[in-house]
Amino acid sequence: MIQFEITEEYIELIKLLKVLQIADCGATAKAIVENEEVVRNGTIETRKRAKIRKGETIQVLGETIVTH
Repeated sequence: MIQFEITEEYIELIKLLKVLQIADCGATAKAIVENEEVVRNGTIETRKRAKIRKGETIQVLGETIVTH
């Protein structure tokens, strides 16, 4: 499990994937989301620029990310 602290109001989903090095570049991050490989709070997330806020759980490629 990865704990990620959000220091602003939110972080966009594709930026989160890049910051945590789950995706090596923006194109890879977008492909992961487009391929419906991201589950946000139990629901598949297909919006690349979804605003991820504190208290959310993201599951992607076998990793679980908890934001705080």
